[in-house]
Amino acid sequence: HCDWSSDVCSSDLKSLMMTKYGDIGTSLEEQEVSIPTVGANQILIKTHSASFNPIDYKILRGDFKAVGKIQFPKGIGRDVSGIVEKVGKNVKNFKAGDKVYSRIDEAFVGTMAEYVISNDNDVALIPSNLSFDESASIPLAGLTSYQALVDVAKLSSGENILIHAGSGGVGTIAIQLAKHLGANVTTTTSTKNVKLVKDLGADKVIDYTKHSYLDEGTKFDVVFNTLGGKHTLNSFKVLKDGGRVVSISGDLDSVTTKQLGLNKVVRLLLSLKAKKVTKAASKMGAMYRFLLMSPNGAQLKELSKLYESGSIKPVIDKTYDFKSSIQALEYLSNGRAKGKVIVKVVD
Repeated sequence: HCDWSSDVCSSDLKSLMMTKYGDIGTSLEEQEVSIPTVGANQILIKTHSASFNPIDYKILRGDFKAVGKIQFPKGIGRDVSGIVEKVGKNVKNFKAGDKVYSRIDEAFVGTMAEYVISNDNDVALIPSNLSFDESASIPLAGLTSYQALVDVAKLSSGENILIHAGSGGVGTIAIQLAKHLGANVTTTTSTKNVKLVKDLGADKVIDYTKHSYLDEGTKFDVVFNTLGGKHTLNSFKVLKDGGRVVSISGDLDSVTTKQLGLNKVVRLLLSLKAKKVTKAASKMGAMYRFLLMSPNGAQLKELSKLYESGSIKPVIDKTYDFKSSIQALEYLSNGRAKGKVIVKVVD
């Protein structure tokens, strides 16, 4: 298809595109696109596998319109694993033929496509013991867990952590990472996933269909809130004084609204919305942070080591082929997935 020397490519490559805000069944379609041009510090990846995350259907639904409007059509998907096809002129750490994975930058979103661009510093070699499908399950959920537990919560050995929704894409990794860090892990899940989360290393499992974590009376050093909603405020009810709540769903804190570059008016509205939470935190001398995960190749490299040593194992619920990628996102959006939902882009 391509004459790399001139970057001229025929445009018959397939990509799943968002065409408008709305529901999954009517707002996505397969379109033909050109191979993206590779910048000096970028890598062109021939996609093998990709994975969906809840943020994909939330953006499609229009949940983040306040933060920024989308110019349609736009690609979808943030996790990719595949083979390096071409590197930009400044790229030293990777070469054509390398097996890599990435949580790509928002500027290049669209991993449900045959070719994907990523910044070289957002890329790492895939774990040597994993397939492309398994590797595609890691980037966004793995980095979210790593940044929440290691960077923000600074979880240390012997501490007690409550991880909400232990059987989800983030939860399954967070349980294993927290155990690797030496913490005592309590997690919530439904009856049918109790065995799964126990097998991943959870010390205590609360079946939320029968019990509430609020009745536990246990006090946690850290609560990793993956659910948002009422759970954000409730997290403080089971937190030790001076503890840490890290949220990836729910009210944004002031650090995050600054990170997002939101204007003062929007920031003020969001801080009013988060007032109860900030009040609850300050009353207990606790920390509340909303984590906006960011792509990070160096941390992916650290995660690769944890998968290679067997400290963390991938958990994949279902794998779909590219033609069924819309069904894959519909399945994920039902909120029943155990671990990750993968799309094989190349057979």
